[in-house]
Amino acid sequence: MENNENKIREMVREKYSEIANQSRTENATSCCGTSGCCTVDYEVFAENYSELNGYVSDADLGLGCGIPTEFALIKKGDTVIDLGSGAGNDCFVARALTGENGKVIGIDMTEAMIDKARENAEKLGFNNVEFRLGIIEKIPVTASRADVVVSNCVLNLVPDKRKAFTEMFRVLKPGGHFSVSDVVVRGGLPENLKQDAELYAGCVSGAIEYTDYVDQLREAGFINVEVKKEKQIQLPKEITDKYNVAQNESYGIFSITVYGEKPKACCPPGCC
Repeated sequence: MENNENKIREMVREKYSEIANQSRTENATSCCGTSGCCTVDYEVFAENYSELNGYVSDADLGLGCGIPTEFALIKKGDTVIDLGSGAGNDCFVARALTGENGKVIGIDMTEAMIDKARENAEKLGFNNVEFRLGIIEKIPVTASRADVVVSNCVLNLVPDKRKAFTEMFRVLKPGGHFSVSDVVVRGGLPENLKQDAELYAGCVSGAIEYTDYVDQLREAGFINVEVKKEKQIQLPKEITDKYNVAQNESYGIFSITVYGEKPKACCPPGCC
């Protein structure tokens, strides 16, 4: 099991290392961010950030599936952690909300993305935005550090989602909250699609059932878990035909933005 998780993690790291060295335009025109794959177009997931305060075009690689800061309730002075921060897109939007007295920490497991994000932050002269190399199943941040956790189309790539959700709980302060955008499925996925590594890196095969996703967040200890926004993803016909994926209101692939809170009473999941 662990060996399989490592393989998945390495495949995702390799794919996003390639993407980090291309522009958003190059990513869009090469189907899924790297030449030759043509199975997943990331643009079918992406949202338009260009009108948001704090938006930095060099940090926007078009890899998200929502705008988690839209429901993150970030206040001035907050400490925000972005899981899977990429080139820094959501971190810079979060910084505009938390202000100069706040702190934003981006976590990413891909060195090329960390390098790109740090370069962007340095160009902007931001001294309260920090990027750390690490995996989401073991976030390199002390417990009860963040007021808010955000993430954008990354948790579906994590092999052990339960562990990732438990880590989100750990790094949040009591009374803190999260807002994450992610990809989920309704009605299951064909087995051959689940096994497609290219689609895993493109956020599809790593997605779990909508209800399982929400249930696992609650099992991690979060309360007031609520799906704030959802959108069905219209996949290209070549994918739906190849994998026989039906698309209707009750069956298919969806992007969702989920909000939840860590209880104010400081205790581990299950003890309250």
